[in-house]
Amino acid sequence: MIEKRDFYIDGKWVAPEIPSEYDVINPATEQKIAVISMGSQADVDKAVAAAKKAFDSFSQTSKQERLALLKRILEVYKKRKSEVAEAIKLELGAPHKLAHGAQSGVGVGHLEGFIEALEKFDFEERTANGDLIFKEPIGVCGLITPWNWPINQIALKVLPAIATGCTVVLKPSEITPLNAILYAEILDEAGVPAGVFNLVNGDGPNVGAALSRHPDVAMMSFTGSTRAGIAVSKDAADNVKKVTLELGGKSPNIIFDEEGALDVVKRETRRVFSNSGQSCNARTRMLVERSIYDDAMRVAAEAAKGQPVGDPDEEGFHIGPLVSALQFERVQALIQAGIDEGATLLAGGIGRPEGLETGYFVKPTVFGNVNNNMRIAREEVFGPVVALIPFDTEEEAIAIANDTEYGLAAAVQTNDAEKAMRIARKLRAGMVHINNSDIGYGTPFGGYKMSGTGREGGQYGLEDFLEIKAVSVPS
Repeated sequence: MIEKRDFYIDGKWVAPEIPSEYDVINPATEQKIAVISMGSQADVDKAVAAAKKAFDSFSQTSKQERLALLKRILEVYKKRKSEVAEAIKLELGAPHKLAHGAQSGVGVGHLEGFIEALEKFDFEERTANGDLIFKEPIGVCGLITPWNWPINQIALKVLPAIATGCTVVLKPSEITPLNAILYAEILDEAGVPAGVFNLVNGDGPNVGAALSRHPDVAMMSFTGSTRAGIAVSKDAADNVKKVTLELGGKSPNIIFDEEGALDVVKRETRRVFSNSGQSCNARTRMLVERSIYDDAMRVAAEAAKGQPVGDPDEEGFHIGPLVSALQFERVQALIQAGIDEGATLLAGGIGRPEGLETGYFVKPTVFGNVNNNMRIAREEVFGPVVALIPFDTEEEAIAIANDTEYGLAAAVQTNDAEKAMRIARKLRAGMVHINNSDIGYGTPFGGYKMSGTGREGGQYGLEDFLEIKAVSVPS
């Protein structure tokens, strides 16, 4: 049993003001693996006070000093990366290959991306009329991160804050807190000054809300559900603090009747299943040209039936469980909604895969004959569920793709480069992936509409943590 009851505040591990224990569950076994503490308003007050005190000096450090600090963090993170991977495997249920690959690897990639961006970043510039523009750290930042890509989101928030001279209080997901505690140890080992980084575990209604409402917090950066992001925004409004949000998605994936299209259907179906479908940018609405729609349904169903599901400890390309009992029930309910609303269940369905009676495992599921008004086409399932929707023309595909309250990501699969760019310009999404491509480290991540505000990564991620000061000087 892992016991991690203390919080990291002002450079020390300290006990919570009010003892309140929370069990961390291994989603593959449904067994308790760790005990943490849940924070309170008093813990948030203490952490914010430490961050506020540290801001006075840390905000005045030079870019070169902060670059040196980021490089030390990178060195320590690389040394302890395997520990982070094992924690994510244990608490998220990410399979070994994924945990030791992308899930922990993003901690290196994003850090290298921010180092490169900071090296090129100018904190002072002059306008055409001679005025000076200072880009200054905004202040104490409250950071709330999710469970599905935990280190990814911690890195995308903590690192640009430190890079720009801000101080932070992090509230990671209480469902996957162990990797965040390890990250605090890494920052401490790398020599991050006391008070610059603080960690308080807890839930959204208590610790998250206390951070969002705190008058000494200048900015909130939140990643999670749209519902929770709205709550953060409302809590922050009374203090008129800056809020950046990376929220949900229902990303369309447009596939045309061209050479190799069915191979694309197979690849893109498996892509959705990665991380057990628990990715905000998962391309879960597969829009397929009607002339190949029947074949696409067959191929997608075969891909789902051939997708292994199994023990996260084992090597291989299988997928693991969903993160929690609550998430399992939500996904089951949406699969049932797809059946009830008349979509054709092509593969998967309700219940656990055969031979996996314990753990929050879900059958890789594909629905055909879906229309864009069904719940499985409009709501974020956040599980290994693909909905196939037919279209007849390029214009109809674009209309269906944009007919959503979300706008995080989209994809276009075509051999016609001109067509791909034409469609990309018309899609209302923060990221468009053409064919088998993905954005790189340092490229802005974020969305339109109810998928959020602001961007994470690289130069744009740095700018979100800065205030702009205009200084006029005598001519």
